[in-house]
Amino acid sequence: MPFLPLSFVVAILLVILFFAVLKNDDESASGAPRNIPFLALILLSAFQAFLSGLRWGYGLQEAMLVAPVGAALVPPLVYGGVVRLVRKSNASPYQRLGLHALPAALVAVLLVTWRGAIDVVLPAIFIGYAGAVLHLMRAGPDALRRTPFESAAPVYRALLFAAATLVLSAALDLFVFLDFAWTEGRHAPAMVAIANLMALVILSIAGAVAVRGRAVTESGVEDNVRSPVGEPPVEEPPVEEPSDQETLGAIQVLMETKRPYRDPDLNLDRLARKAVLPARQISAAINRATGKNVSQFVNDFRIAEACKLLAETDKPVTAIMLDVGFQTKSNFNREFRRVADMTPVEWRRSRASPAFPRD
Repeated sequence: MPFLPLSFVVAILLVILFFAVLKNDDESASGAPRNIPFLALILLSAFQAFLSGLRWGYGLQEAMLVAPVGAALVPPLVYGGVVRLVRKSNASPYQRLGLHALPAALVAVLLVTWRGAIDVVLPAIFIGYAGAVLHLMRAGPDALRRTPFESAAPVYRALLFAAATLVLSAALDLFVFLDFAWTEGRHAPAMVAIANLMALVILSIAGAVAVRGRAVTESGVEDNVRSPVGEPPVEEPPVEEPSDQETLGAIQVLMETKRPYRDPDLNLDRLARKAVLPARQISAAINRATGKNVSQFVNDFRIAEACKLLAETDKPVTAIMLDVGFQTKSNFNREFRRVADMTPVEWRRSRASPAFPRD
């Protein structure tokens, strides 16, 4: 029976993950553009795992001539995917591609001119991009302005895992360097093979989760405060901003009268446009006045209406979930438990009466 390195198995699984994510993306009804950097990250991770299998499974040293260049592309892809969920870049695709291709180009040059420097440059690239990702995420889930509120929390956690993995990958390079210094590289092959595979899998899964939170903002609208398509942008309000309570009151009135939370693709940018208020102002006011992030605040309204429908109607739980703006049972049940401290079914049963039984 031919020997199949573990790295090849990982590569096959990552390719399957890629097509599963792509299929799920095609079936989405949101019409949102694909998060190309994260999709490319999954494919690149599969390719890197394949190279690792050639090197450590079959002893093909030439595979390592390509691997460092591929590794240098991983952090920019993570960063690029995060940016698509946070804001719309003003730079052209060619400008972004040229800028973030520089690390890989530098590593390619070093492969020819000074290979020893790669051991320092690659960890620096990983740490630098990890810091940039964490900087984008500093506002918590509210930083994901172009991500639907329903998926903001899990996507935020996935992106933190991705940033942490970049840091751990840089730390791995340091451990390998120390291993060569202290034991002449006795443990390096196992450390590199296992840790790299784990990092590639974690990054790919994080990217797959983050694709669920793909940007759904209308094209061509970039400002914090935006007007409907075809109308001129709404001017920013005066420098003197209203108080947190005034902002919070305006958002609450909007929620109660217009019920924008029923939109499953509602995100912070869309909410800002509907409220004709800057996104940062909304986020800061809700954070300070309620101690919650905006996604939790919006989901509170969704759960409140769901509770009412569960108590007053006999509609199926799934139909109610969709009516109030949720798209997945897992998110609905999690948020329902957070607000009501019980499941939707338990809530319905607790409100049932002999005259109007609930199931």
